[in-house]
Amino acid sequence: MPGSPVAEELRPDDLRLACPPGTLDFETTEDVDDLDRVLGQDRALEALHLGIEIPHQGYNLYVLGSTGLGRRTMVNRLLREAAAGRPVPSDWCYINDFEAPHRPRALRLPPGLGQTLRRDMQQVMESIITALATAFQSEAYRAQAQEIHDDLKERDEHAFAALREKAEARNVALLRTPGGYTLAPMRDGEILSAEEFSKLPEGEQKATEEAVEELKQDLRQLIAQIPRWQREVRERQKELNLSVSSLTLDQHLGELRRKYEELPEVQRFIDAVREDLLENSEQIRSLGEDEQGGPNPAGQAARQLNRYKVNVLVDHAHHQGAPVIYEDNPTYQNLVGRVEHTVQYGTLVTDFTLIKAGALARANGGYVVLDVDRLLGHPFAWQALKRALRAHELRVESLETMLSLASTTTLEPEPIPLDLKVVLVGDRLLYYLLQEYDPEFGRLFKVAADFSEDARRDADATRLYARLIATQQRAGGLRPLTRDAVARVIEQAARRVSDGERLSLHLGSLDDLLREADYWAGKADSERVDEAHVDRAVDARIQRLSRIREDVHEAITRGIQLVDVDGDEVGQVNGLSVISLGEFSFGRPSRITATARLGDGEVVDVEREVELGGAIHSKGVLILSSYLAWRYSTDQPLSLSASLVFEQSYGPVEGDSASVAELCALLSVLAGVPVRQSLAVTGSVNQHGVVQAIGGINEKIEGFFDVCARRGLTGHQGVVMPASNRPHLMLRRDVVEAVRAGRFHVHAVSHVDQVAELLTGLSAGEADAEGRWRADSLNARVQARLSELARLRQAFSARGGGGDDGA
Repeated sequence: MPGSPVAEELRPDDLRLACPPGTLDFETTEDVDDLDRVLGQDRALEALHLGIEIPHQGYNLYVLGSTGLGRRTMVNRLLREAAAGRPVPSDWCYINDFEAPHRPRALRLPPGLGQTLRRDMQQVMESIITALATAFQSEAYRAQAQEIHDDLKERDEHAFAALREKAEARNVALLRTPGGYTLAPMRDGEILSAEEFSKLPEGEQKATEEAVEELKQDLRQLIAQIPRWQREVRERQKELNLSVSSLTLDQHLGELRRKYEELPEVQRFIDAVREDLLENSEQIRSLGEDEQGGPNPAGQAARQLNRYKVNVLVDHAHHQGAPVIYEDNPTYQNLVGRVEHTVQYGTLVTDFTLIKAGALARANGGYVVLDVDRLLGHPFAWQALKRALRAHELRVESLETMLSLASTTTLEPEPIPLDLKVVLVGDRLLYYLLQEYDPEFGRLFKVAADFSEDARRDADATRLYARLIATQQRAGGLRPLTRDAVARVIEQAARRVSDGERLSLHLGSLDDLLREADYWAGKADSERVDEAHVDRAVDARIQRLSRIREDVHEAITRGIQLVDVDGDEVGQVNGLSVISLGEFSFGRPSRITATARLGDGEVVDVEREVELGGAIHSKGVLILSSYLAWRYSTDQPLSLSASLVFEQSYGPVEGDSASVAELCALLSVLAGVPVRQSLAVTGSVNQHGVVQAIGGINEKIEGFFDVCARRGLTGHQGVVMPASNRPHLMLRRDVVEAVRAGRFHVHAVSHVDQVAELLTGLSAGEADAEGRWRADSLNARVQARLSELARLRQAFSARGGGGDDGA
């Protein structure tokens, strides 16, 4: 098997891709134009334009990316531009349905007319109440009403007078009593008592009694006609009232009807109001009268006449273009709208005037922007949004009614047609979770605008980034930056993404750095921000967040956390890990130890056994046993039992970046060769021994450097890293200067043999055609030890009668 090339020691210039100030053709950012384009977000911009401009259903947007990339700023700018070229959408109102008051009707009006109609209706109703009260108290009305009553009285008197004359002609008197009318015998104009009547001749008595009975029939017929006469009077009175009311209403509604004659829906509403007012004119008239019967100002009465009001749900009177609504708190009620209630005699009641608009109604005809994490955090809001987008209509429905949790009076408002674009802003994890678990999501949100976290770093991008810095500096009202300061900010942008060949597009972090550098410039009474102020801002931020790092490194320096940085040990290697604490990450050296003995080929991960090791870490350990078997025991069973452990690790261990270090610890213990403790190792390994790239390379190197610097740099210390991580190097300047002075070293490797040679000082060797290694090589020692373990296992098996053949 051919050997691997030797490890490469990196030069200082390889450790940090600097931005020479001389490549920037300005003195300060005052000389730099604003950036007139979006840097590094061409993919996202194309998606945003597609989602905003395409008119078809389902092309709503999901804007992906981490917080601070300027997603919301970009989305708002594009939406404002698109909205400015679109027509102002209609106003929407709710009006009473007089036939079914629990189902208010939606009324669509040209923009700006909603409030006008509401005011007009309020003024008309106030005028109508006063006018009705005045009309029914006028002399003309009273004269006509009196005439109707006088007619009834005259008819009544005439009928009874005729009956009285008939009765008197037959010696019978018609008398009015408190209980009604009665008939009595009479002679010579005098009413006879019972005793006097009994003294009359029998023939006369009989004639009088017959006359009385006949007159009683006439009286009954007369009395029976009185209700009919009264009904006729009431009908005439009603016709009079209707005529007066109709004339009054037409006088006041006519002008309103003429004003909105081009709006058929408003005309129908006015007709319905007129009909209802006519039916309830008596009650309406009473509202305009005080207790003394005089006219009463209609303001208070009009407030009680909710049934005739216009509830303006959405008003676009002062808008230009389509609306762009951002709902910061997308609860169900804030999104869909709500039906409020008032307390009346201890009971919750409502009507259509208490319907309130939500964000979807306000954004109808335009755009609504929502934070998806907040949207999903509110119960029923996500389902309500999907339901509205599916049905293309907005149905205002109280949540308690939808869940059948309330028995109070409620409404069923007519749905409003919905035509808008929804823009969700969220992170990538939620996007892919919704794609996976919500089958409706992909049909409703067909456009994903994925904002890049970084951009390629080249000469053109560097110039554009300098313009971006100038733009953000002026937008924030900050001091101008010198050329050296801009170069330092650009380097920090590369450091943020841990890649010397990329630039961070995280505008939030850029703004924070510029503000803090401006602060330190102000403390120094400087009119410009220089490189030293940027360095001070970077160092101050690290200082604010690095207490735990200092505690960890101090524990190592004091010997509480056992990590050697010089000497040699068998089966012991310094591994490197990264601890992330929010916005701050730092490297931490850890001692990795290995033991090996006769066994059945198992490499035990102690972290996994105690459930501290994650799946990726466990995978990396399992690869080690595959590598050992493939490289050293292809023609014999792997007969060792090995254990690997992170010493003094009391929390979860995840990732495979320590697998190279773990493999070297195993090779050391198998070969019986000590390992240099002055070197720390990071990198993952595959089954063929190839060293692979890992994350956090800068923090890991700096973490070991800081520990060594605390104990004193000897010139022999350093870090072994994957060669494939070279483009990611953006190390601190003090680390680069230590390498330049020869006090620290960084080695790049591509195969585990290179790492083993650095750590042990022995050649890894080359295998011949039969897979045998040179006798004095490290790999030969490993192979010899594994062969010895295989022979021992075979001997034990033979001694036991072959009963443990492969266990």
